[in-house]
Amino acid sequence: MSNVDFIGPPPNKRKNTKHAVAASALREHPKQWGVVQRAATGKRAAAAAQAIRRARLAAYAPAGSYEAAARTVVVAGVPEHRVYVRYVGGEQ
Repeated sequence: MSNVDFIGPPPNKRKNTKHAVAASALREHPKQWGVVQRAATGKRAAAAAQAIRRARLAAYAPAGSYEAAARTVVVAGVPEHRVYVRYVGGEQ
C-alpha cells in the first residue's frame, strides 16, 4: 500500500477579492458596462482602469478580455471618479 493519495491538483490560490467578484459578475453580462470602483481622484481611477485593461489585476486576465474607462461625473454637485468596466470576451 502507498502513502500517497492521488486526489488531483491543489485548489487555486485565487482569492475572492472584490475584483474577482466584479469580474465574475461582468462575465455574466457581456458587453454591459458596470462601475467597479469609485476612486478618491481621477488619477487613481485612470490607473485602476489601465490596470484592468492590461490585466495587472489577475481577476481581469487575460489582457484584452475587459474594456475599462475612468470617468468623473458630478452627483449632487460632488465630483465622483468612477471606473467603468465591461467584459468583451477572451479565454476562460
